[in-house]
Amino acid sequence: MNALTVEALTKTYPSFTLDQVSFTLGRGRIMGLIGRNGAGKSTTLKSILNLVSPDSGGIELLGMPFPGRETDCKQKTGVVLGGIDFFQHKRLEAVTAVTRRFYREWDQGAYERYLREFELDPRKKVKELSAGMRVKYLIALALSHKAELFLFDEPTSGLDPVSRDELLGLFRALVKDGTRSILFSTHITSDLEKCADDITYLKDGKVLASGPKEAFLRSFQYLRAAEDAEPLSLEDIMVRMERREFHV
Repeated sequence: MNALTVEALTKTYPSFTLDQVSFTLGRGRIMGLIGRNGAGKSTTLKSILNLVSPDSGGIELLGMPFPGRETDCKQKTGVVLGGIDFFQHKRLEAVTAVTRRFYREWDQGAYERYLREFELDPRKKVKELSAGMRVKYLIALALSHKAELFLFDEPTSGLDPVSRDELLGLFRALVKDGTRSILFSTHITSDLEKCADDITYLKDGKVLASGPKEAFLRSFQYLRAAEDAEPLSLEDIMVRMERREFHV
């Protein structure tokens, strides 16, 4: 059973169309959803969660049809879309007290354990947290209701290199036992090099390529080999695809 299956997902706006987006994310794997700003990454994530209503397409989360079993799916999904932009003057313990009421399997012991592990002080106010600590807090909330699928929108954007590496290390630890999976959007190729197992590449609302990272890279290397040059990096490939030097 896949953690996530997206089939022909379509959403049309006056100036943009998410066009027949399809990909699968296996259990225990991390997928990077990549593409330039405006490629459709955020629209894809929001459509998966029914935060915007897709026009057509099929979505299955953890073996359950979505939105047919939306409530059950969201009980098992941890979401970070743009950080915490609400309750800036509230203490973490107050935000948590409200959040925990929405989840049937809330584990207070696990929550307190993750606070200690992430060095989060529940008495601090949201506005007192750094960008990296805010993401860690949201992950702590998700882990405390036993989420098995994590959807992150640009989680490392704005982080310093040390905080970014710590977060990517946490991603790898989350999926290590094979029960949890992560889909995260990013435009930072070094993030993908360090932690992604799979890549789905979006351009102008369409999937140009999707699959295991190593196969993704290998499929383009023959073009470079003919020039007797160094193998292409992921960033090289992205630049060439944006310039339409590669057609897939």
